[in-house]
Amino acid sequence: MSDASSSSSSICAVVTGHTRGFGAALAETLLARGISVLGLSRNRHATLASRGDAAFEQVELDLSSIEEIAQWLGGGQLPRFIGNSERVLLFNNAGTVQPIGPLEVQDPSAVAQSVVLNVAAPLMLSAALAAASTGAADRRIAHISSGAARNAYAGWSVYCATKAALDHHARSVALDSNRALRICSIAPGTLDTDMQAELRDSTDERFPMRGRFVEYKRTGKLATPHDAAVKMIDFVLSDAFGTTPTADLRELP
Repeated sequence: MSDASSSSSSICAVVTGHTRGFGAALAETLLARGISVLGLSRNRHATLASRGDAAFEQVELDLSSIEEIAQWLGGGQLPRFIGNSERVLLFNNAGTVQPIGPLEVQDPSAVAQSVVLNVAAPLMLSAALAAASTGAADRRIAHISSGAARNAYAGWSVYCATKAALDHHARSVALDSNRALRICSIAPGTLDTDMQAELRDSTDERFPMRGRFVEYKRTGKLATPHDAAVKMIDFVLSDAFGTTPTADLRELP
């Protein structure tokens, strides 16, 4: 995969859920490449903040609250961050696997929170970024999807449904035929993150596949967030990005 020719100084990236796991790895790798990063999360990334990097900004934002997202978007910080960047990236990474379990044990409020965080927030930010970056020659939106978007799993109905929504959003947006805007919903593979720990800490009754994820951890079959972030960013910056609306990081060359 070949990187486009524009310099990294003309690229900026928005990363949601940048304080831990895959989101933190994305933010750190982007900054290491000289790409400006705006992180959006409920908490701040203290380590990145302590570096005093002028290319890094972050906002404490509850992405499970439609009201907070709308209020922040109305404040104008997103277009100010984008400025005159020639290439603008959005990594919709923040998400939750909760609630885990069969339908009858799912807390309706937890279902609603998951739908907002996993679906509404990415779609709202995607629309806002597209509108705020019309002057950029190249805009790229990466939804962080999952194999659960393409396969149904017992006890994971909400997560499967919300990730499938991101896949279908990418498919639909791709039909808009806007050559300056590319989008892809990308499954990063099975990563060694806090989300995996949540699955292992569940029960077989709530998540029948729990044993498989315990085995992945025991046998070292979980990819590191850093390695996945490097491959993800290489793909998003490549000419291949956006040629198909969905992708699996494990299947890329």
